Amino acid sequence: MQLDNRLSRQSGGKMRTLLTLIAGSLLAASAWGDPTAESAVTDRNTLARVGDRIITFPQLNTQLNSTAVVGVSIPALGTPDRRRVMLTLLDRAISLNLLYLDAVDKAVPEDPGYRQELKAYTDGMLAGLYRRSYLKKDIAISEDEITDYMKRHFAKGTVLDDKMRPLIEAKVKKAKYVKHKKGMRAHLRDGMDVKIAIRHLEIEDDALRSDQQVIAEYAGIKMTWGETKKYLTTLNNSIDLDRRLQTLDQLIDNRLLARRGREAGLDRDPGYQSALAEFSVTRLVNLHRSQLIAGMEPTAQEIDDYFAQHQQRITFNEHRKLQMVVFQDEQTALDIVEKMEKGELTIYQAARDHSIDPRAKQTLGDFGWVEEGTGFPALDELVFALEIGELGGPVETPAGWHIVVVSEQKASKYTAIEDPDTRHKTRKLLLKERLNDYLAELRTQDYPVVVYEENLNRLLQEEAQWIAAKSREMKQHPERARIILEEMKALVE
Repeated sequence: MQLDNRLSRQSGGKMRTLLTLIAGSLLAASAWGDPTAESAVTDRNTLARVGDRIITFPQLNTQLNSTAVVGVSIPALGTPDRRRVMLTLLDRAISLNLLYLDAVDKAVPEDPGYRQELKAYTDGMLAGLYRRSYLKKDIAISEDEITDYMKRHFAKGTVLDDKMRPLIEAKVKKAKYVKHKKGMRAHLRDGMDVKIAIRHLEIEDDALRSDQQVIAEYAGIKMTWGETKKYLTTLNNSIDLDRRLQTLDQLIDNRLLARRGREAGLDRDPGYQSALAEFSVTRLVNLHRSQLIAGMEPTAQEIDDYFAQHQQRITFNEHRKLQMVVFQDEQTALDIVEKMEKGELTIYQAARDHSIDPRAKQTLGDFGWVEEGTGFPALDELVFALEIGELGGPVETPAGWHIVVVSEQKASKYTAIEDPDTRHKTRKLLLKERLNDYLAELRTQDYPVVVYEENLNRLLQEEAQWIAAKSREMKQHPERARIILEEMKALVE
């Protein structure tokens, strides 16, 4: 069943959070979108299909019960709010998959900057894997090494007991690890001629140096200024040539480590492949989004016009936090005010003992925050004329006679387009709206989106029934509580 209205495109106010905070977790093959096979259409866990990608209930459930989804509350299993939040996440996943498919079709993966970032990421990952593999090998501890350590650090005749042995082994292992680490560069560069062109790294020549300038060469591979200047022109590396040379040596080592990692087949490691898939899609979506936004930049007049049309939504009106007591008649209100002014009664006591608000005994008159212009006119006028801590009233409304005290205030903002903060916010909202419109067009014209609401309803109902059954089981068999909780935990992992 396709939901055209209930799963609308993402609201403008949430798009930035959506793309910057959870893009990676939503689009990796192990997360929110997978290339689909024909049989997946009828899979009981399938919630949506976006072009050739599918979104499943387990994918959303995993994300919902993780801390990766920022800005979304996590309702308990089996609660009514869970369906609402799942629909929100499903709509987010659809939008992100649309951006991904559009990026692929527009050849964004061929972008030189993207390919360079991907290369740097893969090199870093493989270098780290190989470094850990190299440093872990040959760390076995022999009896001779333990005996030698004892002779060098303990008095003659000291007995090596079971309590001391693990400590000595740890010391010997750490010493071997440090030695191994120091020898890693020699291991990597064994039989290799590494040349660094120091004359092309002088700091005072940075502004004149061509990106094609070769600054180092190893194993027949040339490193240019353009591919390394991001790392060689940091603050410290821009004031100290020795630091710059150290950083360049580290970059060379990193590449050599990555090459050794590929030779060792570490690029087939499942953890590496999963991380690479997530990173590549995350960067692709974010790059595509940035390029789209750059092409949607509004003019100054368009920002002015947008503010004029949406001022009520953009402006933050003044808010005040109230203590309030409501009375049946004016005379009672006046009597209480008189006692309060004499110090015979606090507003908390007045609310508890005299308010006609049925919640007053619990709230003690704490009414919370109110926005200017949203209440009864007479009460609104009183509230926003008071000073902080001043007692006001009584004033009549259809609900009764009110006395109030303002305890806190939040000033209005974003009220004039001439204000830089207001202009900045207006521009962001306009750009988000344009991106939303673009996504809506992708959804209706370029990539078919089908949502299987019946699967979502059925799966949520089954989840709620399962939780209810487990809760009953836990009450009937409290001795099995830990096992049942583990089963419930496994459901969301």
